[in-house]
Amino acid sequence: MKKFWAIALMFCDCGCVWAQLPVYQGEYNPNQTLQEYFAAENENYNKSIIYVFYNNNYCYGCPQAMAMLEEIYQKNYADKYSFFMIDYQNDEEYNFVETYQLSRPLEVVLVKIDDGTSFGYQKIEDLQNMISDKVSFDEFVRYKIDNFLGNGY
Repeated sequence: MKKFWAIALMFCDCGCVWAQLPVYQGEYNPNQTLQEYFAAENENYNKSIIYVFYNNNYCYGCPQAMAMLEEIYQKNYADKYSFFMIDYQNDEEYNFVETYQLSRPLEVVLVKIDDGTSFGYQKIEDLQNMISDKVSFDEFVRYKIDNFLGNGY
């Protein structure tokens, strides 16, 4: 029954950015598929999510930006939030493209979760164009994450 409501709320268009996500939000494991992750037991349903969406279009700075994002996550947020890197062009099950209006080669989507329910999202775009200054990149990303997901900066 939970899956039914999660899917129903995810596709509900109420003129806002609300979406109900699958409830399990455990630790990031790069060897685990998204389906395995969501199929696992409901252990950390209250963790907000940091999605790093990419596509197969050529993007010179995307691999470096993605590595920098994962480093920021591991260093600062691994115990607080869930983290996924997802090739959104190959997503047939969750329809992230429509849910988050994805179109660029690299987009970060922060999804605020409270008590298992999504309370909106915020996108961060064009990070691949900021990789030349690692300090500024790190500060900018951390500022965006902290301000939206509620930790303050």
